[in-house]
Amino acid sequence: MEHYASKNEYIRRINKVQDYIERNTSQSFTLEELSNIAGFSKYHFHRIFKAITHESLLQYVNRFKLENSARLLSHRLDMSITDIAYHMGFTDSAVFSRSFKHLFKVSPNDYRKNYRKNCKEQYNISRYNLGVSDMEKKEFKQNIEGNVEIVEMDKMKVAYLRFTGAYNKLAVEFPKLLERLFKSAHEQNLIEANKTKVLSIYHDHPEFTSQDYSKTSLCITIPNDAKVDENSDLCLMEIPAGKYIVGHFYIQQHLYSAIWDYIYEEWLTNSGYVPSDSFPFEMYMNDYRTDVNNMHLVDIYLPVQPLSFNSK
Repeated sequence: MEHYASKNEYIRRINKVQDYIERNTSQSFTLEELSNIAGFSKYHFHRIFKAITHESLLQYVNRFKLENSARLLSHRLDMSITDIAYHMGFTDSAVFSRSFKHLFKVSPNDYRKNYRKNCKEQYNISRYNLGVSDMEKKEFKQNIEGNVEIVEMDKMKVAYLRFTGAYNKLAVEFPKLLERLFKSAHEQNLIEANKTKVLSIYHDHPEFTSQDYSKTSLCITIPNDAKVDENSDLCLMEIPAGKYIVGHFYIQQHLYSAIWDYIYEEWLTNSGYVPSDSFPFEMYMNDYRTDVNNMHLVDIYLPVQPLSFNSK
């Protein structure tokens, strides 16, 4: 049990570093800065980070920045390649282009051109449920039950456990993660009767990130003044305030894929908005285990900002 607790502490500290990198994509990071956030000696931090994530710190930071650059090249046509390079913390566009080509085997300019040429599939996000047939998705879109709105959301504080890996593996581990999450939250009096919500945050876009590296945080909402025991396996995160597309749906689990495709393909592209620099998430509004029809009442949140037509 002591060994298990020790490993959880290592994971919790590395999660804090990943969260910090995600919140500060436009800056360059120093070893001392990140090791201080983790609370590890800078002389050992490299090895610890690789032991937990199976990537070196440099590989992780570069991959994260470049995969997010690919997302911007695809969906933010209002940003030039130079804009994206500086936005992601590269010193100049030439350095960015070389790094991008090394990872994706194509230049940023050609990547953008090819993506626009094949834009029919460009908004698909939901690769986590490939077992859903195209026919099922089509039928779902034709008979969709739910509504979509744009809201201004206040910041939201959550406690979470993180899973790294393919979505089909996450589906297997989800009940155990949820049990761990609630057990630890109950022990720390973080549960608010009739207020606490469960949600899943998707930190990586499956179109650009290998499934083996995809990070998902299983969260519960907690009061803004709540404290989390740093000796537990729970981590803290703040979901930023801002404008979100929110879709409200009542569906079966196997159709989550179709929901995401509907949001991106049918709604986002006609909304006058583009995805902003934050993560989408699902908020579960009922306990489907007690629903007689095994149906999920789920809200889909996608952070957005107004579309600029001054594309370069």
